[in-house]
Amino acid sequence: MADHTISRRRLLSTAGATGLALGAAGSAAGYAVASSGSSDGSGGAGAALTTLGADEVMFHGKHQPGITTPVQSRGHLVAFDLAAGSGRKEAAALLRRWSTAAGQLMAGKPVDGAGPDTDIARDAGPSALTVTFGFGHSFFGRTGLEKQRPAALDPLPDFSSDHLDKARSNGDLWVQIGANDPLVAFHALRALQRLARPAAKVRWQMNGFNRSPGATARPMTTRNLMGQIDGTNNPQPSDDDFNQRIFVPGRPDGTDPLWMADGSYVVVRRIRMLLDDWEELSTRAQEEVIGRRKSDGAPLTGGTETTEMELEKTVRDGRSGRDELVVPLNAHARISRPDQNGGAAMLRRPFSYHDGFDAKGEPDAGLLFVCWQANPLQGFVPVQRKLDRGDALSAFIRHEASGLFAVPGGAAAGEYVGQRLLEG
Repeated sequence: MADHTISRRRLLSTAGATGLALGAAGSAAGYAVASSGSSDGSGGAGAALTTLGADEVMFHGKHQPGITTPVQSRGHLVAFDLAAGSGRKEAAALLRRWSTAAGQLMAGKPVDGAGPDTDIARDAGPSALTVTFGFGHSFFGRTGLEKQRPAALDPLPDFSSDHLDKARSNGDLWVQIGANDPLVAFHALRALQRLARPAAKVRWQMNGFNRSPGATARPMTTRNLMGQIDGTNNPQPSDDDFNQRIFVPGRPDGTDPLWMADGSYVVVRRIRMLLDDWEELSTRAQEEVIGRRKSDGAPLTGGTETTEMELEKTVRDGRSGRDELVVPLNAHARISRPDQNGGAAMLRRPFSYHDGFDAKGEPDAGLLFVCWQANPLQGFVPVQRKLDRGDALSAFIRHEASGLFAVPGGAAAGEYVGQRLLEG
C-alpha cells in the first residue's frame, strides 16, 4: 500500500469532529471528516480522493462502529418494524444475519445469504463503510422483553417546536449506514433490506450527505445547509469525561440493563431548514441568530473557531447609546452551550438532506440530526428544552420526525449485535 494511503490502524484511531438538537454551539453537524492530519481542524493535508476506497473500519469491537467514526460523506438512516408473527426468535435470527453481512460489507466483501450479490459496489473498496444497529421502545413489547427495556428509552417529551410525522418517527429497529462512496452506502442499504425479509419491513428511510473528505485544503469542521460552520463544541474523544458522557459503563450500575454495557443512546431528528426565509437575512443577521461568524465559525466576541465565547462582553450601540451584549441572549450558540445547560452534552454526528421541493416550491432540505449520549435525559432533553424556550434559530427550522433508540455495545468476533439481550 502506498505511503499516503490511510492504514486501518490510523483510520480507527482518528476521531473526527461531527454533529445538535440543532444543538450545541454553532451547531447541527460536528465532527469534521478528517482522513489524515488533524481531526480538530487545526491543520494537516487532506487525503487524496483516490485513497478513500481503501479506508476500512472494523465491525467487531467494544463499541459499535458509526458512533466515534469520522462522519462520512453519504448516509442512510432506516427504521424497520417487525412483521406480524415475528418475535424474539425471528429478531435474533435477523440480527445475526445483519451482523454477519455488516462485517462482510465493511471489509469490502460480497454479502453471503442475501441471494446473489447485486454487484453495486463491485469495483469499490470499503470506503469507510459503517453499519450501526439499535432498538426502539416498541421492539421490547414485540419480542416479550419488556423487563429488559431501559428506563432511558422512555419516549421523549413533547416540545413546542415539534411538527412530527408519526409515520417517519420511531420504529422497532434502527440502522445507520455511512460511507464515503454513495454506491458502497447504497449497496449496504439494499443488502440489509433484503436480509430483513420476511422478519421485518421498512418503516421509514432518510438519505443524507456531508462534505467529502479531501474537498477542502485541510480537515475542518463541516458546514450545514445554512452555510454555518457547524459542530465546533462537540465533545472530543480526548476529553477526560468523553466516555462517561457518550457510552453506558461497561459495568452498568443498575440505571441501565447489563446488555447495554458499552452501548449508547441515539436521538434522531429530521430538522427542516426554512432556507428561503433564512437566505433573506443579511450575513450579519444570520451571525446574530447563531452567535458566531459565518466566515470561520469564531464567536462574535472574537478569536478563532475554538476561542471561548465571552458571554458577558458588551458593545456600545451607536443608535441607542446603550451597552448591548455582543452575543444576543437568544443566540443559538449561547443557549446550547453545555455550561448553560447544567453540563449537558451530546456527540452530534448528523447528515444534511435535500428531498426536492414542496408544493409551495420551497426546498425540503435540512438536517438529519443524530446525537449520541449515555443518557438522553442528561444529553438531548435538557438542551432541547432550553432551545424550545427561546432559541433565535427556532424561527428558521422545523422538527418534522423523531426517534430514540438504544444502541448496544459492539459485538465480539463470532457474536452478533444485541446477542446479550436476545439470548440473555
